[in-house]
Amino acid sequence: MFPFLKNDRYHAPDLILFFCFVILIVFGLFVLSSAGAADGYQKFGDSYYLVKHQLFNGLLPGLVLFCVLVNINYQVWKKFTLPLLLISIASLVIVFIPGIGSTYGTAHSWINIFGFSFQPAELVKLTFLLYLATWLEKRGVQGVKDLYFGFLPFLFVLGIISVLMLLQPDMGSLSIIIFLAMAVFFASGAKFKHVAMIVVGGGISIYFLITRSAYKLARLTTFLHPELDPQGIGYHINQAFLAIGSGGFWGRGFGLSRQKFQYLPEATGDSIFAILAEELGFIVCLLTIALLVFIVWRSLKIAKTSPDQFGRLVVVGIISWLTFQAFFNIASMVGLLPMTGIPLPFISYGGSALAISMGAVGILLNISRQTKKTS
Repeated sequence: MFPFLKNDRYHAPDLILFFCFVILIVFGLFVLSSAGAADGYQKFGDSYYLVKHQLFNGLLPGLVLFCVLVNINYQVWKKFTLPLLLISIASLVIVFIPGIGSTYGTAHSWINIFGFSFQPAELVKLTFLLYLATWLEKRGVQGVKDLYFGFLPFLFVLGIISVLMLLQPDMGSLSIIIFLAMAVFFASGAKFKHVAMIVVGGGISIYFLITRSAYKLARLTTFLHPELDPQGIGYHINQAFLAIGSGGFWGRGFGLSRQKFQYLPEATGDSIFAILAEELGFIVCLLTIALLVFIVWRSLKIAKTSPDQFGRLVVVGIISWLTFQAFFNIASMVGLLPMTGIPLPFISYGGSALAISMGAVGILLNISRQTKKTS
C-alpha cells in the first residue's frame, strides 16, 4: 500500500514505528498551531501563518522525500555518499556568499534563493551519516580500530565539517553532528580509548570556545545560576521555567498559554517544549517522552536485525541524531543542560529540518523492510 510500494524482495515495514512517527509529526503540527498563533499574528497578520508555512515548506517536501526514500533500496546510497557529502560541504561554504547566505540571529547558517530558505546543516546530518556508514563498513572492524587507517581519517573528515560549522557559528547543529558521528564510530567497533580521546579533546575545545566568547560564557553562567539577572541573561530560561511550572499536571488548556505572547523567546523554535508543557501539562509531556523512548527501542531492534553493517550503522546514526536532539532540547528547557538553540525534532518550527528528518525516517523504514527474520 502507498507509500510502501509493493516489492517482492521486501517484507512489510515496521508499521508500528511508522505510526509512531506519524503521531509525532501530527502532534507537532497541533502544538505548533497554538505556539505560533501569537507570533504569526504579530508578524504576518495571520495566526496560522507559521503552521501553514510548516505544512507547505516542511511537511509536503518531507512527504515526497519519505515516499521516495522508503521505496529505494538503502544500499543504493553507498554509490553516492561521497558526491552527496561534497555537495553538502559546498553548501556550508555557500552560506558565506553575500546575497545567497542568510543570517538568523548571530549565525550565517541559511541559504536564501528566490525566496526559498534552506539550512544546509540539516542536509549535512543525513549525508555525513550515510558517508560515515559507507566508509566505516569498508574499513571493517580491524580497520576501524587502526589508528592510521580508521581513527585519524575519521577525525580529519569530522574536523572539516566542524570548522565550517564553527565559522557560521552553529554550535547546536555541530553538537548533533558530532554526537551521531561518535555513535556510529563506536557502533562500528572503534576502540574505546579512541572514542575517549575525542570526548576529552572535545571537552577541552568546548571549554576553550566558551571562555573566549562572552555570549557562550553568559549561557553557561545562566545554566549554573538561572536565578541571576532574570531580566537579562537569565530571562529566557526563567520564562521557560514559568511556562513549564504554570502548566502543572494537566496544563492550562490547549491555546491558553500566556508565555507565547512575546514573553518566552523562540516559542515556536527551541522553546516549544515549554509551551507544550504550559498548555498540555506534565502528563502529556511524559507521554511524549515515552513515545520517543519507544521509538528508540523499536529502532534498535531494526539495527539488530539489519541485513548488513551499513544498514546497522545508518539506523544507529538516524536514531542517535533524532533522539539526542530531542532529549537535549527537553533537558535544556528544564535546566538540566545549557541552552544551545537545538530545536525539538518534528515539533519545532523549521521546514528544512522537518523535511530532512522525514527523509531520514524513510531510509530507516526501508531498512526495516529488509531486516532478517528472527524466531
